[in-house]
Amino acid sequence: MAQALLLEGKPVADKVMEELKTSIDALLPRMGRPPGLAVVLVGEDPASQVYVRIKGRSAKRLGIQTFDHHLPEGTRQEDVVSLIEQLNHDDKVDGMLVQLPLPGHLNEEEVLRKVSPKKDADVFHPENFGKLALKQGTLKPCTPAGVLEILKFYDIGLEGKKAALIGRSKIVGLPLAILMMHENATITVCHSRTRDIPAITREADIVVAAMGRPKFLTADMVREGAVVVDVGINRVDGELVGDCDFEPLLEKVSAITPVPGGVGPMTVAMLMANTVRAYSLKSQEARIST
Repeated sequence: MAQALLLEGKPVADKVMEELKTSIDALLPRMGRPPGLAVVLVGEDPASQVYVRIKGRSAKRLGIQTFDHHLPEGTRQEDVVSLIEQLNHDDKVDGMLVQLPLPGHLNEEEVLRKVSPKKDADVFHPENFGKLALKQGTLKPCTPAGVLEILKFYDIGLEGKKAALIGRSKIVGLPLAILMMHENATITVCHSRTRDIPAITREADIVVAAMGRPKFLTADMVREGAVVVDVGINRVDGELVGDCDFEPLLEKVSAITPVPGGVGPMTVAMLMANTVRAYSLKSQEARIST
């Protein structure tokens, strides 16, 4: 069998960014200001600081104005909530993200609930999650939406396909299962209590690994010609590796995302897309009210 098609994220992200730039250029005269993205970072987590810098560079590339709020590690819950409420009422802010993880003394769920659903760029608010399930929302969870964009870009259809998702987190597995069902795929979600995961993944046309365990998905766990999407990012001996045992899988599957360079670029691109969608919705509301 020929070596697998590499599902690289960069060309997909570049296409999304080009489309977003066109949308911003069209909306700018009407809005009189660029889109605004507020980023709340609490503490000194090195990985979070890297992610925030990457997001900032992508925003700058599109002409999105960023409002960065870096709070000390020991910031009190009420002070984080107060900042979020202030940003909720700031007309220059269209999208907002609270960088996770938060320091342990903060109630993450309560903090995320305080973000206005209209500005919820990460789509963590329960209201937006409910709308997602009912196929009513305009904002889409960044990493799951990025996975779908990759499959669409490389012409990998979902309708009628069997898909196995390993991982049920509220950030990836659960919302991705919902989005894939909306595309008429048949979904099995595996997790730490699932019996005989390999028996399930061997039956799947598409396997998504998103559990945060390095090289968990091995070549003997998939059928020949399957499509594999690796959402995992793990640091092992100073090297970034995914949740898939990449090299052996490369010889067996028809297509696979690399790590790094696969889903990662899409997560940031879809965050920008949510910010521009929120900006566009505000433009529509302004036009209706005048």
